[in-house]
Amino acid sequence: MSSRGSGGRTNGTLPQTKICQFKLVLLGDMAVGKSSLVLRFVKGQFDEFQETTIGRSAFLAQSVCLDDTTVKFEIWDTAGQERYHSLAPMYYRGAQAAIVVFDITKPDTFERAKAWVKELQRQASPNIVIALAGNKADLAERRLVEYEDAQTYAEDTGLLFMETSAKTAMNVNELFLAIAKKMPKTDTQNPTHAARHRGVNLQDPDAHSNRACCGGN
Repeated sequence: MSSRGSGGRTNGTLPQTKICQFKLVLLGDMAVGKSSLVLRFVKGQFDEFQETTIGRSAFLAQSVCLDDTTVKFEIWDTAGQERYHSLAPMYYRGAQAAIVVFDITKPDTFERAKAWVKELQRQASPNIVIALAGNKADLAERRLVEYEDAQTYAEDTGLLFMETSAKTAMNVNELFLAIAKKMPKTDTQNPTHAARHRGVNLQDPDAHSNRACCGGN
């Protein structure tokens, strides 16, 4: 556990914080809420009229703090339109983590998510951490994909699974935290970056994505 008070620093030096950087890609059908999940995680915002990612992808970065380690995610949000499917390997190649997103109100997006998982398991890095996100949980009254069905599929295929809502922020931070905990903590950067790095401490349930990471002002 980190300590506070006079024991935290010596001669003005910062406590040693390991920084690990990982590439994370989001995959899934068009309009399942991939961009909205990223916006909620990175900026703590939700846009009811979020534009569809057109073309190749969008890139954002965010960090989470785990005890003495800062996990920095380089997040690639890919376009969901079928005509851009052939470009996807450019983004998941070399990725250490992936979130495959489906819409709980649209069963076809769940089937599409299964196809993405198969592709990742066949072509992506052997040790990639894959999470399945059943998004739009705020529309539970219109649910057409049962939680138990998705959970059973995730367990059978070795995936992390959570239902999420970018609109209400339900399980968004928790999903990225669960992924961060699964990542190997060996890809380190210069520890002095910790003083300057901005991110969100997801171990605080009330944390917002624009809050400073790892203490200090």
